[in-house]
Amino acid sequence: MVRHWTRLGLVLALAVCVVPPSSALGRDTTPVGHETREQLTAAAGTLVRLRSQALVQPARHGGESLPDEIMGVLIAPDVVRAQARTLRELENRNRAPVQGGPAYTGARTRLDAASATRAGDHITLEAVEHTEVRYGTGKMTQSVRRRFEFITRNERITLTGESVVDPEAQPINDLDPADLPPRRSAQGR
Repeated sequence: MVRHWTRLGLVLALAVCVVPPSSALGRDTTPVGHETREQLTAAAGTLVRLRSQALVQPARHGGESLPDEIMGVLIAPDVVRAQARTLRELENRNRAPVQGGPAYTGARTRLDAASATRAGDHITLEAVEHTEVRYGTGKMTQSVRRRFEFITRNERITLTGESVVDPEAQPINDLDPADLPPRRSAQGR
Protein backbone atom coordinates (compact mmCIF):
# COMPACT_ATOMS: atom_id res chain seq x y z
CA MET A 1 0.00 0.00 0.00
CA VAL A 2 2.86 2.40 0.84
CA ARG A 3 4.45 1.73 -2.54
CA HIS A 4 1.14 2.63 -4.27
CA TRP A 5 0.96 6.00 -2.43
CA THR A 6 4.60 6.71 -3.25
CA ARG A 7 3.97 6.12 -6.95
CA LEU A 8 0.82 8.22 -6.85
CA GLY A 9 2.74 11.03 -5.14
CA LEU A 10 5.47 10.89 -7.79
CA VAL A 11 2.92 10.93 -10.61
CA LEU A 12 1.15 13.95 -9.11
CA ALA A 13 4.44 15.78 -8.56
CA LEU A 14 5.43 15.12 -12.17
CA ALA A 15 2.04 16.33 -13.41
CA VAL A 16 2.45 19.61 -11.55
CA CYS A 17 5.84 20.13 -13.21
CA VAL A 18 4.49 19.45 -16.70
CA VAL A 19 1.27 21.48 -16.56
CA PRO A 20 1.85 25.04 -17.77
CA PRO A 21 0.96 27.91 -15.46
CA SER A 22 -2.59 29.22 -15.75
CA SER A 23 -1.28 32.47 -17.28
CA ALA A 24 0.01 30.46 -20.25
CA LEU A 25 -3.19 28.51 -20.83
CA GLY A 26 -5.27 29.69 -23.76
CA ARG A 27 -2.29 31.28 -25.51
CA ASP A 28 -0.51 29.73 -28.42
CA THR A 29 2.89 31.33 -27.88
CA THR A 30 6.30 29.82 -28.30
CA PRO A 31 9.68 31.29 -27.44
CA VAL A 32 11.84 32.35 -30.39
CA GLY A 33 15.36 31.04 -30.79
CA HIS A 34 18.43 32.71 -29.29
CA GLU A 35 19.68 34.10 -32.62
CA THR A 36 16.30 35.60 -33.46
CA ARG A 37 16.00 37.12 -30.00
CA GLU A 38 19.45 38.71 -30.40
CA GLN A 39 18.45 40.03 -33.84
CA LEU A 40 15.24 41.57 -32.47
CA THR A 41 17.08 43.05 -29.48
CA ALA A 42 19.67 44.69 -31.75
CA ALA A 43 16.95 46.27 -33.91
CA ALA A 44 14.92 47.50 -30.93
CA GLY A 45 18.05 48.64 -29.10
CA THR A 46 18.97 50.88 -32.01
CA LEU A 47 15.75 52.88 -31.52
CA VAL A 48 16.39 53.64 -27.85
CA ARG A 49 20.14 54.20 -28.34
CA LEU A 50 19.52 56.83 -31.02
CA ARG A 51 16.99 58.61 -28.80
CA SER A 52 19.44 58.70 -25.89
CA GLN A 53 22.13 60.12 -28.14
CA ALA A 54 19.71 62.86 -29.27
CA LEU A 55 19.79 64.25 -25.72
CA VAL A 56 23.53 64.93 -25.77
CA GLN A 57 24.96 68.32 -26.68
CA PRO A 58 26.37 69.52 -28.99
CA ALA A 59 23.70 68.95 -31.61
CA ARG A 60 24.33 65.97 -33.84
CA HIS A 61 24.72 68.09 -37.00
CA GLY A 62 22.01 66.28 -38.91
CA GLY A 63 23.09 63.14 -37.07
CA GLU A 64 22.23 59.52 -37.44
CA SER A 65 18.74 58.50 -38.47
CA LEU A 66 16.98 55.18 -38.16
CA PRO A 67 17.80 52.88 -41.08
CA ASP A 68 15.06 50.98 -42.93
CA GLU A 69 16.62 47.67 -41.84
CA ILE A 70 18.76 46.56 -38.90
CA MET A 71 20.39 43.12 -38.87
CA GLY A 72 17.78 41.80 -41.29
CA VAL A 73 14.83 43.27 -39.36
CA LEU A 74 12.80 45.71 -41.43
CA ILE A 75 11.53 48.87 -39.74
CA ALA A 76 7.92 49.77 -40.54
CA PRO A 77 7.51 53.20 -42.21
CA ASP A 78 5.28 54.39 -39.32
CA VAL A 79 8.05 53.53 -36.85
CA VAL A 80 10.67 55.33 -39.00
CA ARG A 81 8.50 58.48 -39.15
CA ALA A 82 7.73 58.42 -35.42
CA GLN A 83 11.41 57.91 -34.61
CA ALA A 84 12.46 60.82 -36.85
CA ARG A 85 9.96 63.10 -35.14
CA THR A 86 11.05 61.95 -31.69
CA LEU A 87 14.73 62.52 -32.53
CA ARG A 88 13.97 66.07 -33.73
CA GLU A 89 11.98 66.83 -30.57
CA LEU A 90 14.64 65.39 -28.25
CA GLU A 91 17.43 67.27 -30.02
CA ASN A 92 15.55 70.56 -29.59
CA ARG A 93 14.27 70.29 -26.02
CA ASN A 94 16.08 71.25 -22.82
CA ARG A 95 19.06 68.93 -22.60
CA ALA A 96 19.63 69.08 -18.87
CA PRO A 97 18.27 67.04 -15.97
CA VAL A 98 16.83 70.22 -14.43
CA GLN A 99 15.81 73.47 -16.11
CA GLY A 100 18.86 75.72 -16.34
CA GLY A 101 21.19 72.99 -15.03
CA PRO A 102 24.28 71.56 -16.68
CA ALA A 103 23.70 70.00 -20.09
CA TYR A 104 23.98 66.28 -20.79
CA THR A 105 27.49 65.44 -21.95
CA GLY A 106 27.11 61.73 -22.67
CA ALA A 107 24.57 58.97 -22.94
CA ARG A 108 24.87 55.21 -22.96
CA THR A 109 21.96 52.83 -23.48
CA ARG A 110 21.72 49.06 -23.66
CA LEU A 111 18.71 46.82 -24.06
CA ASP A 112 18.52 43.47 -22.24
CA ALA A 113 15.99 41.04 -23.67
CA ALA A 114 13.84 39.38 -21.04
CA SER A 115 11.76 37.25 -23.42
CA ALA A 116 10.71 36.98 -27.04
CA THR A 117 7.64 34.96 -27.94
CA ARG A 118 5.82 34.18 -31.16
CA ALA A 119 2.06 33.87 -31.57
CA GLY A 120 1.20 33.17 -35.19
CA ASP A 121 2.87 35.85 -37.32
CA HIS A 122 3.37 38.22 -34.35
CA ILE A 123 6.48 38.35 -32.18
CA THR A 124 6.67 40.25 -28.91
CA LEU A 125 9.99 41.21 -27.36
CA GLU A 126 9.95 42.16 -23.68
CA ALA A 127 13.14 43.97 -22.68
CA VAL A 128 14.65 46.27 -20.09
CA GLU A 129 16.34 49.43 -21.31
CA HIS A 130 19.21 50.66 -19.14
CA THR A 131 20.19 54.29 -19.83
CA GLU A 132 22.89 56.35 -18.19
CA VAL A 133 23.26 60.06 -18.99
CA ARG A 134 26.10 62.22 -17.74
CA TYR A 135 25.96 65.94 -17.03
CA GLY A 136 28.46 68.28 -15.41
CA THR A 137 29.99 66.21 -12.62
CA GLY A 138 26.97 63.93 -12.17
CA LYS A 139 25.14 61.11 -13.83
CA MET A 140 21.62 59.74 -13.85
CA THR A 141 20.62 56.14 -14.55
CA GLN A 142 17.25 54.75 -15.45
CA SER A 143 15.84 51.29 -16.21
CA VAL A 144 12.59 51.01 -18.14
CA ARG A 145 10.66 47.90 -19.20
CA ARG A 146 9.63 48.06 -22.86
CA ARG A 147 7.64 45.90 -25.24
CA PHE A 148 8.47 45.77 -28.94
CA GLU A 149 6.06 44.32 -31.50
CA PHE A 150 7.15 42.58 -34.70
CA ILE A 151 5.30 40.86 -37.52
CA THR A 152 6.58 38.19 -39.89
CA ARG A 153 5.68 37.96 -43.55
CA ASN A 154 7.38 35.61 -46.01
CA GLU A 155 10.28 34.89 -43.64
CA ARG A 156 10.88 38.66 -43.11
CA ILE A 157 10.56 40.26 -39.69
CA THR A 158 9.32 43.86 -39.40
CA LEU A 159 9.40 46.03 -36.27
CA THR A 160 5.91 47.57 -36.08
CA GLY A 161 5.77 49.29 -32.71
CA GLU A 162 6.91 49.73 -29.15
CA SER A 163 5.48 50.69 -25.80
CA VAL A 164 6.58 51.26 -22.24
CA VAL A 165 5.28 48.46 -20.01
CA ASP A 166 4.95 50.50 -16.81
CA PRO A 167 2.46 53.34 -17.44
CA GLU A 168 4.03 55.35 -14.59
CA ALA A 169 7.53 55.26 -16.11
CA GLN A 170 8.80 58.46 -17.70
CA PRO A 171 11.76 57.45 -19.86
CA ILE A 172 14.22 60.27 -20.31
CA ASN A 173 14.61 59.45 -24.00
CA ASP A 174 10.89 59.46 -24.89
CA LEU A 175 8.63 62.36 -25.69
CA ASP A 176 6.30 63.54 -22.97
CA PRO A 177 2.84 62.00 -23.50
CA ALA A 178 1.43 65.53 -23.99
CA ASP A 179 3.75 65.95 -27.00
CA LEU A 180 2.45 62.83 -28.74
CA PRO A 181 -0.29 62.92 -31.38
CA PRO A 182 -3.52 61.08 -30.47
CA ARG A 183 -3.35 57.31 -31.16
CA ARG A 184 -5.33 55.94 -34.03
CA SER A 185 -7.69 53.13 -33.17
CA ALA A 186 -7.11 49.71 -34.67
CA GLN A 187 -10.39 50.12 -36.57
CA GLY A 188 -9.23 53.33 -38.23
CA ARG A 189 -6.25 51.67 -39.92
